[in-house]
Amino acid sequence: MSGALDAALARRSWSKVTDEAPTHEELLDFVAAAGRVADHKSLHPWRLIELRGADRRRLGKALNKAEGHKGSSSKPMRAPLIIAVVASYSKTHKVPRWEQEAVASGVAHLLSLVLDEAGWGVFWRTAGENTRSKVVAKAHGLKKNEELLGWLYVGGKPKRSRPTRRKGVDATRFVSRMPKG
Repeated sequence: MSGALDAALARRSWSKVTDEAPTHEELLDFVAAAGRVADHKSLHPWRLIELRGADRRRLGKALNKAEGHKGSSSKPMRAPLIIAVVASYSKTHKVPRWEQEAVASGVAHLLSLVLDEAGWGVFWRTAGENTRSKVVAKAHGLKKNEELLGWLYVGGKPKRSRPTRRKGVDATRFVSRMPKG
């Protein structure tokens, strides 16, 4: 097997992580790798927002405000590093909006894979409908051509965690041939 195949088969979500996190410089290396995802016309229709420390509290306040609550949600405090994944759309008739969002999603997935392979615990989160609320968009400083897709929560992998794997995927259920016409 190849390194990439092994890494993909071993990947799992870590819903509980420690307070350790990659440095900003390490994160830049991981993003450089994730940015190699297939990207029609090389538009780079994505950007990432690094949230650490007090940024996470501000996100917690925005999430609660979006839900009509006061105070701050504790959810962003579950990891020392949160990476907001933003689709940053270009106006072009050659690459449709859905394809640009797929590129941003691909960057998020590849980033989670390289972080996991490097030994970091990663899990994907959204806030349901509130992920794309105006108050959450404002907290992230999003522009009119941008949408928040969700967040990667990143931290250390706990030592006492049981090594588990996700159930394997029965690929035969998801791969078919084109119908004959």
